[in-house]
Amino acid sequence: MAESPTAQMHLTSSFTNFVRFFGWSVLTIMVAFLVNNFLSHGAGFPGAAAALGENGSAGAYLQLALYPLAVVGAIVHVMRSGDTTLRADGARISNINTFLIRAAFWSVLIVGLADVAISFMRVEGLLDGVVGEQLTKELGRPQFRGLYLHVPLIATGIILAAFTRTLGFHWLALLIVGAELGIVFMRFIFSYEQAFMSDLVRFWYGALFLFASAYTLLEEGHVRVDVFYAAFSDKTKAVINAVCSIILGLTFCWTILIVGMGQKTSIINKPVLNFEVTQAGFGLYVKYMMAGFLGIFAISMMIQFVSYLLEAVANYRGEPGARVIEEPTAH
Repeated sequence: MAESPTAQMHLTSSFTNFVRFFGWSVLTIMVAFLVNNFLSHGAGFPGAAAALGENGSAGAYLQLALYPLAVVGAIVHVMRSGDTTLRADGARISNINTFLIRAAFWSVLIVGLADVAISFMRVEGLLDGVVGEQLTKELGRPQFRGLYLHVPLIATGIILAAFTRTLGFHWLALLIVGAELGIVFMRFIFSYEQAFMSDLVRFWYGALFLFASAYTLLEEGHVRVDVFYAAFSDKTKAVINAVCSIILGLTFCWTILIVGMGQKTSIINKPVLNFEVTQAGFGLYVKYMMAGFLGIFAISMMIQFVSYLLEAVANYRGEPGARVIEEPTAH
């Protein structure tokens, strides 16, 4: 006996909401993980794992509760927006990611320029006359410069991201070329070279490579070995994109976050918490931020993979409004 149209619509809505719940729960659990990481390794809380021991404290139970609360938050969001389509939800998540990457772009731009100015004045002995001897000494301490200079500049970058509508990748690429060209001119024409000059190029290039990855995924710009994929039907492509987003994409991002932030001495946490800097005498004080780039990469890629998953399921179900992406001329 064939199902009634009402039953089919209910089944379709239930499946749509399940996929949306899965996507949003991944994101809310990720937020809970990041909050717990800060509380455990930055604020001195005992950690969620301590709640599973015999002497769990109130703080540990609170941290552990963040994870079920994250799932509940995802359920509430999906129920309150039950009429939202997969494609609309995917676009909303992608827009969140766009803001995150835009804020990261502005932050590295401002911090890079500010640190170059400070390092140049320190090398040339001009900083004392501008800010005074005491502040010059303080700016030479990584913890002071990171906390009282970089953090406010990063906050400024976030504010700028709220009032601008460009990702800035093309501008950042141009600035990298300009910085590298400046090194060539200064080295071979004026015989002048300092550590902060090459540090700036590496700082911006690392940001460009890692921050632009999520946008490249959005625009289907990653290199794909499509010997078989190109011949598949649209539905088969959608299934492959959805399954691989979960098995490969989300797993890869979670691996980076867990390995990089699982312990206080992990490869992301340790440099960031200690405001680690390069050993070069008057280089930029941004090495800890470059370690954090890996975390931003994993976070932004996870957000984009969730959006990609919803888009793929929408394509499989034939939802209207599919994005048309221009095929690259060469691979």
